[in-house]
Amino acid sequence: MGAVADDVAATTTAISRAIEACAAAGGGRVLIPPGRWLSGAIRLRSGVELHVAEGATLVFSTDPAHYPLVATRWEGVELINYSPLIFADGERDVAITGRGVLDGQGQAWWSWSGGHRFGWRPGLPDQRKARQALFEMAERGVPVAERIFGEGHYLRPMMVQFQNCANVLIEGVTLRDAPCWTLHPDLCRDVIVRDVRVFGHGPNTDGCDPESVEGMLIERCVFDCGDDCIAIKSGRNADGRRLARPTRDILIQDCVMKDGHGGVVIGSEVSGGVDNVFVRRCTMDSDQLWYAIRFKNNAMRGGRVENIYVRDVSVGRVSRAAITCDFNYEEGAKGGFTPMLRKVRIERMRVRAGAQAVDLQGLPLAPIEDFQIKDCQFEGVTRPSVVSHVTGLTLARVEVNGRAVAAL
Repeated sequence: MGAVADDVAATTTAISRAIEACAAAGGGRVLIPPGRWLSGAIRLRSGVELHVAEGATLVFSTDPAHYPLVATRWEGVELINYSPLIFADGERDVAITGRGVLDGQGQAWWSWSGGHRFGWRPGLPDQRKARQALFEMAERGVPVAERIFGEGHYLRPMMVQFQNCANVLIEGVTLRDAPCWTLHPDLCRDVIVRDVRVFGHGPNTDGCDPESVEGMLIERCVFDCGDDCIAIKSGRNADGRRLARPTRDILIQDCVMKDGHGGVVIGSEVSGGVDNVFVRRCTMDSDQLWYAIRFKNNAMRGGRVENIYVRDVSVGRVSRAAITCDFNYEEGAKGGFTPMLRKVRIERMRVRAGAQAVDLQGLPLAPIEDFQIKDCQFEGVTRPSVVSHVTGLTLARVEVNGRAVAAL
């Protein structure tokens, strides 16, 4: 295909030409054969499958100049920024498949987070000023076309982002060391992520972040992450309300969660709302996993989250609480928008070792509503549960450290 191992220009050009040729022919497969291939940004087109063969490693350049500016979304806010490593916008019938590896070489980007543990030191550049400027632009209603970042701003690119796409498949590949979020389907419809393995312990290296997505299946995946394993989102603050695109109809099943801030998380950027999430037959286990099921929101975000069903989840260890909802996250009650969480059903969760069974914290003017826990067992609990500003918490056949409890 004209690619040359370790020649970023040759490989990027060859992949791009192959993708364009396939698209022009009505669709087809672009094969990344066994070997180590260094590439810049890849942009997929409708009808094209990028197949990373077993034994192939697609290694992404750490030079920001290899990622042209595109209209994208960063932490729930639209802007012009570096292209994701693999990107598609406004396409349909697109796929990444194969048993090969996508290597984001994220360590080269992680110091931009401003975190000492990720290599940042005084005098080095970081994202903090630009991040705040972006959020302030969104709150002021600055047009997206004027929110231009990229060089000199240090907002890390996402690894794989499908945006405004329909009929998306990501299957079989291993992804490691993303610069920021790993898999980010955004404003998409009908997405499947299957048999995928995600590894990466950098800052904000979430495993999969469905944002404003309608209809998605995540199954038989393994997540071992530096942040949330799966985090369901729908836009941040004013930008999320402006787009008003909820995430709905998500099925997560037969997945394994290891390290991470949360196994399945909803939030914190949920200003557009989340509805109809189903989680079943997942296994979560690590002393570096903070929570199994986590909701996070506040009065700056707002957004309605409802109809959440969790069933048959096996939890080995979690370092904090098995189930948590925190409306005091970041700005907490300091805002004019009401966070809502209601109609949550958690059944047949088995926890072998978790410091807390439950930590549910609503707000005085925004209580958590209609939250049911049924046929669940929590072992190894060392701290009492916290239940604050919750209406309609019901328990049925719940045990904590081997004792049946009627209240938490």
